[in-house]
Amino acid sequence: MQTLKRTVLLLAVLMLASIGVVQAQSTYPDRPVRLIVPFSAGGLADITFRMVGEKLNTLLGKQVIIENMPGAGGISANSAVVRAKPDGHTLLVLSSGAVLTKLLFKNVPYDVQKDIAPISFAAFFDLVILVRQDGNHRTLSDLIGAAKANPGKLNFGTINPGSTQNLTAELFKTTANIELTVVPYKTTPDAFAALMAGQVDAVVESYAAARALVDGGRLRVLASTGNKRSGYLPSAPTVHEAGLPGFEVLGWNGLAAPAGTPPEIIALLNKHMNTVMAMPDVRKKLLELGTEAYAGTPEEMRARLATDLVKWDAVIKRAGIPQQ
Repeated sequence: MQTLKRTVLLLAVLMLASIGVVQAQSTYPDRPVRLIVPFSAGGLADITFRMVGEKLNTLLGKQVIIENMPGAGGISANSAVVRAKPDGHTLLVLSSGAVLTKLLFKNVPYDVQKDIAPISFAAFFDLVILVRQDGNHRTLSDLIGAAKANPGKLNFGTINPGSTQNLTAELFKTTANIELTVVPYKTTPDAFAALMAGQVDAVVESYAAARALVDGGRLRVLASTGNKRSGYLPSAPTVHEAGLPGFEVLGWNGLAAPAGTPPEIIALLNKHMNTVMAMPDVRKKLLELGTEAYAGTPEEMRARLATDLVKWDAVIKRAGIPQQ
């Protein structure tokens, strides 16, 4: 009898959820949807969500207008969404970088966990550890061995301090228990130029940023930082496979809304995002960009924010990176 009661209750909850989505479909949206991207036009997140926006235009029946709002660690863009009416007509591209903003800036005028409502992921991407193709390090074990044999002599190049790339290098250093210097550069081309000139021994960057140099035979990928081999680079072992068990760094971006957005609107948008991210042309394009499509649930996104905060807080404290 108890089993029957639980089954009936579960069915009732599912029916109510379905009714909520149907009601949202009939009333939302009633005007164009504003999607704020905290990055410049032409970047990875911008390209991804312009493609997603085109698909959502059809699914929502209203235009999705992309608005780029770069700078300040995403604070301006995120703040604009937090202040917006929570009715689903102002949405946000939320990225893993939002976690670093919370940890690295003193006066962030919102709480990324409380003031922003996750909807779904869009894509995940790992980073890669790169060396010169004509260099001495053929495997990640070679690089770690050289660092242990010459404490403090090796240098890793990354972009600016506090970036995911920079913190990944710091995490690699402590996980491998090696002494090396992490050298930050203003731009990715600067870091690659230093690597080609022999000023640093390795660079941590996204595959998308390094692809031309890798395909051109100038740089070698020693390992990727994800929890499995990338669909866009299946020949490269993960850092875990290459000798550092448990090492994982995954960047991500996704869709979010102001806290307080009705759950039926969140559910509808999540349903549409899962539809979009399963489309073969979308998946193919994202692989070409060095990312893998995945939507998931709001709960997964919320859990990822929490685990990333704990992980990177520890890395930042060990590296002694001060808040700005």
